[in-house]
Amino acid sequence: MTTTVAPQAQVLPDGEAATYADWFACLAEPTRVRLLHAVATAPRGITVGALTDLLGISQSTCSHHVRKLADVGFVQVRKEGTATIVTVNAACCAGLPHAADAVMGLLAPRPCCPEDVPADVTVRALRDDDWPAVRRIYGEGVDTGVATFETTVPSRATLDAKWIDGQRWVAEIDGTVVGWAAATPVSTRECYSGVAETSIYVADGHRGRGIGKALIRRQVIALDEAGYWTLQTSIFTENRASLALHHSAGYRTIGIRERIAQRDGTWHDTVLLERRNNIS
Repeated sequence: MTTTVAPQAQVLPDGEAATYADWFACLAEPTRVRLLHAVATAPRGITVGALTDLLGISQSTCSHHVRKLADVGFVQVRKEGTATIVTVNAACCAGLPHAADAVMGLLAPRPCCPEDVPADVTVRALRDDDWPAVRRIYGEGVDTGVATFETTVPSRATLDAKWIDGQRWVAEIDGTVVGWAAATPVSTRECYSGVAETSIYVADGHRGRGIGKALIRRQVIALDEAGYWTLQTSIFTENRASLALHHSAGYRTIGIRERIAQRDGTWHDTVLLERRNNIS
């Protein structure tokens, strides 16, 4: 029997695979998982004696598991007088989720952007005379109840002040504006100068025709070329079309922000997505 590997399949480097296998093997023992949890929730560290009492195990068993966790770098051990203090290795708090993402392919190179954009959609820079259409389409997004926490359309002056110059786009079909995309700085701090929050809206009656694909393609290419290294966006969990659109452009899910804000008196969760510039 012949096994065919899909062209997009990838293989982890041997060294990384061995490292992650050691980490996961170390956590294959339930007592060790409980012990690591206890250490991780004791920010100033905890003695082996206290761990022994907390977990209800013998001191020799506790010391054995501590050594195993220390060998792979999950915990650090130091002596203070006659006591042995165990602290969590802060690096593993990020390293372990990173390993899971790497094994599951979430850190593999992401697509640049959708390729199958409709031929009849033109994406161009926003002009002054586009603002009425842009604000109308924004209002149509507000009306869906799942596009934004805004309940009224921001003024032109508000949008003009916060949107990045050169990163404002509209989509046209037969000369009619049917969608827009814009980016906003996430911070005024210099260290975040390459991080932007992105937004895309498509007019009511034109959704599902690939307009969003055309807009996001132009948007991410332009932001990449402008040197932005991280794009982020927050999307209502109910807005599945927008989630799929952003995944098609290389965004990955970072996490769920539970009950992050209210809209019309109802709490909503949002999905936080992020896209890294493939060349950064």
